[in-house]
Amino acid sequence: MKNVAKLGNGKMFIIVSFILIGLLITLAYINEIRFDHFSNIRKCAISSPFSNISSLPIKSSENDIRILLGILTLPDNYNRRHFLRLIYGTQSVAGAKIDLKFVFCNLTKEDQKLIIALEILRYDDIIIMNCKENMDKGKTYTYFSSLPDMLKDDTHYPPYHYVIKGDDDTYFRLPKLVETLMPLSRQDLYYGYVVPCPSMDPFVHYMSGMGYLVSWDIVEWIRDSDIPKSHLEGPEDKNFGAWLREGRKAKNRYNAKWYMYDYPEPHTRCTHELWPDTVAVHRLKTQEKWVTTLEYFNVTQNLKPSKLYHIP
Repeated sequence: MKNVAKLGNGKMFIIVSFILIGLLITLAYINEIRFDHFSNIRKCAISSPFSNISSLPIKSSENDIRILLGILTLPDNYNRRHFLRLIYGTQSVAGAKIDLKFVFCNLTKEDQKLIIALEILRYDDIIIMNCKENMDKGKTYTYFSSLPDMLKDDTHYPPYHYVIKGDDDTYFRLPKLVETLMPLSRQDLYYGYVVPCPSMDPFVHYMSGMGYLVSWDIVEWIRDSDIPKSHLEGPEDKNFGAWLREGRKAKNRYNAKWYMYDYPEPHTRCTHELWPDTVAVHRLKTQEKWVTTLEYFNVTQNLKPSKLYHIP
């Protein structure tokens, strides 16, 4: 009887063991199905277009105006460049892409080579032309004639619709500039402040060196034509107007007076009171004049309140 009981217990143990093994296999199979299902859901989530939204390319409109704002300055004017980066870096313009570049000739001193190299590494906003610094011996010609080869880009033509030659004592209000450009031609255009000061006819004289703008086709013409090469020396902005007259260029001209003017003091025939529709103010020779101008246009109005600072 004891042997029979032992045999019964052994069979029972074997049967129970098989049942437990079967349960474990069943549970493992169910879990595998659940894991596969979860993995498939996770794969779908990873491949969802919403999960990669930050990597989608941001396309600018082909209709956006592309402008190169070239500020002709001197290599040693470090503080002025940093100040202008603040001025232009805080302006936002809808419907336009505006690139700021500081333009000067070859470096001549060791400290320039170091500090300006650091500026390029940090800001990438400097053009160094192959020329010797000068005021009336072709710097303006070198600027415009160098751009087509410097900026050649097979993906965008033209690289810019307009190119500006500006002074480092001129304050451009970029949104207003773009607003005035919107209805104008993108071909054969010459835009600026006509001089002499009493003149209002852009076809008689030329545009002031405070800042003038031309369309890209004129930039290419300056590079290719022999007319500018024939008279480089002398008052450069006056020469520029003479080139266009002789070459019968710039059939589209826009006199931006009185959107552009000299700072009100000291009073001359070229000065104008500050007013809301301003495109550019010239002859900001001192920090005080810059501060007065920027305060008038309330350039810090978008400063957000913060516990980190207190500016009354």
